[in-house]
This record gives sequence, structure tokens and C-alpha cells, in this order.
Amino acid sequence: MQYDDNLTAERPTFVTHLECAATGERHEADQIHNLSRAGKPLLVRYDLHGVKKALSKAALANRSPDLWRYRELLPVRQRRNIVSLGEAMTPLLPLPKVAAKMGGGDLLVKDEGRLPTGSFKARGLVMAVSMAKAFGIKHMAMPTNGNAGAALAAYASRAGIKSTIFCPEDTPEVNVSEIGLQGATVYRVNGLIDDCGKIVAEGKAKVGWFDVSTLKEPYRIEGKKTMGLELAEQLGWTVPDVIFYPTGGGTGLIGMWKAFAELEAIGFIGQKRPRMVAVQAAGCAPMVRAFEAGVEHATRWEDAQTIAAGIRVPQAIGDFLILRAVRESKGFAIAVSDEAIAAGLDEVAREEGFLMCPEGAATYAAYKQSLADGRVKRTEQAVLFNCATGLKYPLPPIRRTLDRHSPIDFAAL
Repeated sequence: MQYDDNLTAERPTFVTHLECAATGERHEADQIHNLSRAGKPLLVRYDLHGVKKALSKAALANRSPDLWRYRELLPVRQRRNIVSLGEAMTPLLPLPKVAAKMGGGDLLVKDEGRLPTGSFKARGLVMAVSMAKAFGIKHMAMPTNGNAGAALAAYASRAGIKSTIFCPEDTPEVNVSEIGLQGATVYRVNGLIDDCGKIVAEGKAKVGWFDVSTLKEPYRIEGKKTMGLELAEQLGWTVPDVIFYPTGGGTGLIGMWKAFAELEAIGFIGQKRPRMVAVQAAGCAPMVRAFEAGVEHATRWEDAQTIAAGIRVPQAIGDFLILRAVRESKGFAIAVSDEAIAAGLDEVAREEGFLMCPEGAATYAAYKQSLADGRVKRTEQAVLFNCATGLKYPLPPIRRTLDRHSPIDFAAL
């Protein structure tokens, strides 16, 4: 099926409606929405029977290797509204050396750092901005720990949409500079990301911007779910035994769980599901605490601190969806220390030549910890998500020098 550029076309895609994730109440498609009438995230629903008839694996294989190859399962109705910076499929790379050292089995990492703006936030924001363009939205705002803001700034500028972004005052300078350089108005705020989110929410009524905070609009999930679509395709239309996902707001974990259900409904995969593991930092682990307590909602984590800024989210509006996916998949939530994150980053870089971001390194640390405590078997295929390029984060200084004017002791070299 091709995109239809005819604005009068009744059914250029398979979107049928939106659905409240908590109550199931139906909301109309093709209208601007933030949260549902119940104040919960909205999920996009499709005519999956129609998708099944229209799309085959063979047809998909002949398409360009990018995010938009899955157009029947995406919400953008007209091609002209796509705001793209080249969202290529990201590679799935083995980590054989470190896996062998641990006595582990098939360990893979999906490297999301290859996407535009260097992180997986591009997936969600390209979809949100494309839909904003379709709806005629002129001003978008969001809180960010860094990478999401960079993606919004880039795509909004490309679409000709104004963007205003708020980040915690300790957000790395590289992220703040990137956001500003790519056309957004960016402010540092003396607080955490949820404090920034309160400013965005308050400004919605006073300024009139559209709030594109995590899960406060329906379409970032749809972009993030392409991680699950890609992963299944890359594994020959099957799924791994376990997925370790760095979890802050949890959009990607929720999106992948949705993707697997949709793929089964259209006959592309079977009933097998990966166990979904929500990885958090010990200094900010509200999902781990809620999972272990057996509750549906996670209370705010006070005094959140971690070197993995992307998962420093004290409270997530989609907490119940994250926990639902983890429990339905028979997965678990796990917290790792900053020391383990730093050690994992160093180990993978030195052994495999692969530079993870701190949040990605957290998934590696969680995998090691889970092997050691028996929650993951050495025979299981595991996929780690490296959510951004490690080059966007502070790196350790190297101070070794050589004076070319002095005798060089080559034996020492």
C-alpha cells in the first residue's frame, strides 16, 4: 500500500481510532489529543485485519531500510506530512567477547545511536512532529533530560514549527547546545525533569503551545514501537528470549510490547514474547520499587541521582503500562549502581570497540547482574538497547603525551 497524497482520501492509512490505555474509552482519530478524558495516555489503534490483507513480508523486504517501511502500522496519513532526517534501520550487533567472558550465550545490542540526532528519541519525535505538521500545530514544548529535546528541536525546525524546551540545570552542555543550535528556545531549570514538565503543562494554557511530553500525546509511542518491528524483522520474524531496556518514561518498552501484539495479529510472528526487563539506576528506580511491591503505580522517587541522565525520571505517567508489559511478559525490573554502569561502559568499549551511552551501559550491567543471580539463563538470547551514541556524553580525559623533540623510548611503547 502506498501513501495517498490526496487530502480527500477517506482511508489512506489503517488508523481507526485512539483508545485510553486505562479505561479503553474510544477517542476519535484525526483530531488533536493530549491525554485521554480520563487523564491517561492514548494508544493508536489500527484495522489490523486490513493491514494483514494489505501487507506481506515479501513486499516489506523490497522497501527502503528505514522506519517508514512500516507505514501500514504508522499514523501519518499523507506522505507530504512526513518530516524526515533519514531514520535508517539501526544495526543489531553481537557482543561475543564480553558474552564469552561471562559464559553467556547470544548477546546482541541494538545500536540506536545511529539515528538522526544520535538517539532513539528520533523515532518518537519524528512521528510526533509529523503528526503535528498534519494537524497544523505551530508551537511545541517539552521537558527533557537532553536527547528528546535535541530530537524535537531538529524535527520541529525542519517542519517550520516553533519549539520551546526545558531541561534540568545539570543537563550536559553538549545536549543543551545541540538543542539551541538546532533552533529551539531552551531553558535550564533548577529542578528535575518532572519539575520541567510542570512548567510545560502550566504553559499549555497560558502560551498555547502543544505539550509533547512523554506519553502526553499519542504518537511518540508509535514511533518508538518501530524498535520492536525492526527487531523482529532483523531476527527473521521471531523475537529474542529477553530484552533489557533502559527505562525512564518507558515509551519504548510500552511501544515494543504494542508492536509485538500487532505483529502477531497480522500473522508476522507467533505467540512467543520476549521477557521485558525494565532497567533503572539505583539512584532513581521507581519502577523497580513498584514492581517488587506488586503495585500498579509507582510513587515519585525523591532526590533522584544517576550518571545515566536519560533514565533519571522520578515519576512516569505511563507507570502502569510499563509494569503491565513487564508482568505480562514474565519479565522483571532491575536497578544497577552508577559504579556498575561506569564499569560496564568501560568494559564494552575496551573489549568490543563499542562505545555505549550510560543508559545503554546500564542494560549491560543489568544483564551481567541477571546472569549472576539466575534471572537470565546463559542459553537465552538477550538484546540490549543502546539508546544513544556514547559520543554525546562526557568521556574520560587521556593525558598521555609524547615529546617529539626528545629521545623516544620505543621499547616502552
